[in-house]
Amino acid sequence: MKRIAEEKLLAWKNSNRRKPLIIRGARQVGKTWLVENFLANKFEHFIKIDFEERSDLHSYFSGNLDPKYILESLEIAVGKIIPGKTLLFLDEIQSCPRAIMALRYFYEKMPELHVIAAGSLLEFAFDKISFPVGRIQYLNIYPMTFYEYLLAIGNESMAKLVRKPQSEVAELNQQAILDELRKYFFIGGMPECVRVFCRSRSLLDTFAVQTEVLNSFRDDFAKYKPHVDTVCLDTVFSNVATAVGEQIKYTRLDDGHTGATNKKAFDLLCKARIFYKISACSPSGLPLGATAKRKKFKACMLDIGLLQRLCGVGVDASVMQQSLLSIYKGQLAEQFVAQEMRAWQDTDLFYWARDAKSSSAEVDYLTVCNGNIYPIEVKSGAGGSLKSLHLFLQIYKDINKGIVLYDGVYRELPEQKLTFLPLYSAATVGDSSKLQG
Repeated sequence: MKRIAEEKLLAWKNSNRRKPLIIRGARQVGKTWLVENFLANKFEHFIKIDFEERSDLHSYFSGNLDPKYILESLEIAVGKIIPGKTLLFLDEIQSCPRAIMALRYFYEKMPELHVIAAGSLLEFAFDKISFPVGRIQYLNIYPMTFYEYLLAIGNESMAKLVRKPQSEVAELNQQAILDELRKYFFIGGMPECVRVFCRSRSLLDTFAVQTEVLNSFRDDFAKYKPHVDTVCLDTVFSNVATAVGEQIKYTRLDDGHTGATNKKAFDLLCKARIFYKISACSPSGLPLGATAKRKKFKACMLDIGLLQRLCGVGVDASVMQQSLLSIYKGQLAEQFVAQEMRAWQDTDLFYWARDAKSSSAEVDYLTVCNGNIYPIEVKSGAGGSLKSLHLFLQIYKDINKGIVLYDGVYRELPEQKLTFLPLYSAATVGDSSKLQG
């Protein structure tokens, strides 16, 4: 399965300014697969150390962290490691925090060796060590985008159209892509779910895998125990999922615990990259995060397929819905847009909420393209029903366009300063996209 991260991995391999690379991402998003099935093929030799499986190798990092000393010891256990020819992969590195510390010395004393590390719950390990700031590079991995899903199912021509300016795509083709997007809403982008669907074409088989993935997340909750009550964590896990697209109030996440305890549970789930916080901010300048409001935020989940499974969305009833934005009260559509923007832009997300008292005006997302800020609404209605978006454009007159992502085809309403794009165009609405400002 082709992943958009492959180009970044190749750029890292060939860079003259390369540092040890840590791949970050939630459990089962494909971190290890990318290294073993793509990057390893670019080297003469490949050595993998799984620190969960090989706890006996932890002792090699317990004392002297000089890379020469470490390699001399490791080679006896795993084989010859040749700088410039070998890719050394330290998997599940969170299980051996001292190995994370050792990465700085690989950078300083043996920069010619390609060292790559991956793991889940890495942020928990970072809290326990003196972290080698400035001596490590990062690559964030997300679930498979809709574009990657289309490539995986063998529909390369449709995948290419997703990334094109929609003004150049025939309306019939736009509608066909939206029809395929309906399946993705239920399959999602977790690699194993996509793989199983490709083999069996069975949604039931895919749902079984999604349940397994969700259970593996819950199994991890035991590792959070020193930090928070696991009963609270499980309740917050379920309740944040049902509140995607809505402002989060800590006190409402679990009636049986205090707001402070619920906050700690939510923060830990974000740390594990199961959820992402989307803060409200002002579009008065860049960067958007400079005006982020600490107490006003929404959340999105890691993956749309996992979200619909966790929320128990009825597939039969949803398939009958003509509008993608009607499925589960529009929350799956908002989740999809957030998920795509995170994967393609690899940055924090923000939205706008009016500060005026008793105002409910809100724009779903803000994005930046070529230095310009654009408001984004996820809606099914025509221009006249987009009250919050129109209000936003009236207040911020220097912002010259609003974007509506909806379950229809491309259209321009220049008199209202609006561009309507099919929902899957979330892949193209930020920096490095083909949106024309």
